[in-house]
Amino acid sequence: MGQSTSTPSRPISDSLSPLSPSISPRFLKDRVFMDSTAACDRDRDVGFDYTSCIPDECLACVFQLLGSGDRKRCSLVCRRWLRVEGQSRYRLSLNASSEISGAIERIFDRFDSVTKLALKCERRSESIGDEALVLVSEKCRKLTRLKIRACKELSGVGMSALARNCRNLRKFSCGSCTFGAKGMNALLDNCPTLEELSVKRLRCNPDGAALEPIGPGLAGGSLKTICLKELYSGQCFGPLIMGAKNLKTLKLNRCSGDWDKLLEEITSRVTSLVEVHLERIQVSDAGVAALASCVNIEILHLVKTPECTNLGLMAVAEGCKLIRKLHIDGWKTNRISDEGLIAVARHCPNLLELVLIGVNPTCVSIERLATNCQSLERLALCGSETVGDAEISCIAAKCVALKKLCIKSCPVSDHGMEALAGGCPNLVKVKVKKCRAVTSEGADWLRLNRASVAVNLDTPEPENQEVVAGDGAQEVNAAQNLPGTAQDTGTNVASSSSGRPRSVRSASFKARLRLTAGRSLVGTLRRWSSFSGSTSGSSQRRT
Repeated sequence: MGQSTSTPSRPISDSLSPLSPSISPRFLKDRVFMDSTAACDRDRDVGFDYTSCIPDECLACVFQLLGSGDRKRCSLVCRRWLRVEGQSRYRLSLNASSEISGAIERIFDRFDSVTKLALKCERRSESIGDEALVLVSEKCRKLTRLKIRACKELSGVGMSALARNCRNLRKFSCGSCTFGAKGMNALLDNCPTLEELSVKRLRCNPDGAALEPIGPGLAGGSLKTICLKELYSGQCFGPLIMGAKNLKTLKLNRCSGDWDKLLEEITSRVTSLVEVHLERIQVSDAGVAALASCVNIEILHLVKTPECTNLGLMAVAEGCKLIRKLHIDGWKTNRISDEGLIAVARHCPNLLELVLIGVNPTCVSIERLATNCQSLERLALCGSETVGDAEISCIAAKCVALKKLCIKSCPVSDHGMEALAGGCPNLVKVKVKKCRAVTSEGADWLRLNRASVAVNLDTPEPENQEVVAGDGAQEVNAAQNLPGTAQDTGTNVASSSSGRPRSVRSASFKARLRLTAGRSLVGTLRRWSSFSGSTSGSSQRRT
């Protein structure tokens, strides 16, 4: 009596049920937000790891967007990040010295997904041996790209094991190695998907043994690029080149021996070549003319092959009508001139890029090139004694598609710059280097009249620029402008943003440094003299 019966309270979930007509949806939204915020605060207080909800695959994608240094720092956060970072690293470069031989198993237990590997050793250091290479091949069976540098302790035994375990290799590059023809043949016999092969300074005949032919093996059907550089026995790769039926790119650089006969045999069997580089090898017009049978050639480099003349260039131009890029370094032998270039203009209308170094063209050939090659976009003229203002004026008037022009060590003056201001409507960049008659005023005038053209000019400073030091110091002569000795192909000419070569800026800085040192020395001597004078005066007063 007097006591009211109380009904049991409903659970919170029931009181907040969306079916209740007294609770608005806005209230429910605010309540859910408050509850989630409170939960986050509780998790933060207990050190909750928010990345634990991220799948390993997503975390790996995040790591792949970071640089090498950031990835290393992230791998130190926790064990999970260390594991995911290691499993998601597909590229790895190691110092292949003998000191890491004992750690190879631990390294590749962590990085077990590597597909691109570089093993580089210092030339004066002892490299890893065959046992370490075998272990690497067993741990990295997914390798598709491998680069080996200066690993002189490797032999054909290690290369054979590598080839058997890593059959999916697509790109292989080696330099300064001694595993010889045996190791190379093992690679070619066991890697049927190999597409690119680059060999530099490989010792193929140890102890004066007879040369063993290399290739083609199973890789003959898949190879598309072969690059041989600085080989004393480069011609032992002849069977490989002739057996690569689908070869697209062939680069021969500083390989000894007479290549005329071998090139004739190669081009008679391999007609799929698209790009050919012949640099500093013994080849004459016969070898160059043999390339005419490869009608699909689009890129041709003839660099410092002094026995090549107009006859060879005319033959290859007549047979290879699809040439788009042509680089010729005549080495100032004057064996390639207007006659050969006119043949190029007549037969190669698709020419986009032309680089002439040590070649002396005149207005006759330049006008034919500009008239017949309407798509010419990039032109470099370097070390030519005949390219002057008249030739530049011809280029400005005729080359309507030209976008980039490089002139180096040619007798061109400011008048040539003035001609460029009114021609070449599509021009976007002009580089002028070591042309003494072109002044900064001429370049500025071109910039003023063609604001859309980037003009890059290095102008020599006066030879005897003097800086007079104050306080009785001697005069200091600034260093003269010494031109660089690096070989420039005309397409990548480096110069400072201020228009002054780095050597000049360095010399000027040294001159200022000597001047500052002289002034500081004079000031120091004056302080010493005043200090000694005051000391002697005080001593006299004391006496």
